Amino acid sequence: MPNYMSAVRKAIESQYDSKCDIFEKKKIKDVKTKITTFKEVKVYQNQNCRVSFEDIYVANNSDTESVVQVKIKLFISPDITINPGSKIIVTKKGKKNTYINSGIPAVHDTHQEIILDDFKGWT
Repeated sequence: MPNYMSAVRKAIESQYDSKCDIFEKKKIKDVKTKITTFKEVKVYQNQNCRVSFEDIYVANNSDTESVVQVKIKLFISPDITINPGSKIIVTKKGKKNTYINSGIPAVHDTHQEIILDDFKGWT
């Protein structure tokens, strides 16, 4: 990575104000019973990150009403792999919010951006 990119990455990472843990559902085979089940497994812990919220105004079929949707985006290191469908628990100032990765990350040299949705349970 060129020297200026390191400086850009450092500047972006200086804005990280949260930590997150990342979980995936993985097939686990019990050695005794030989039964395979899906278990929640922590794949990354205590990762520096930042969450941003963007209001998106969506026109409704009415002339007088717009619907506001919130786009939630996670900024995190490009050095880790976060698979679609991963559960992400973000902690900021002691408050925890649980999300699910809703798609394929946009990975850049300096960071990656992941669109999140509220976690409502494993599907």
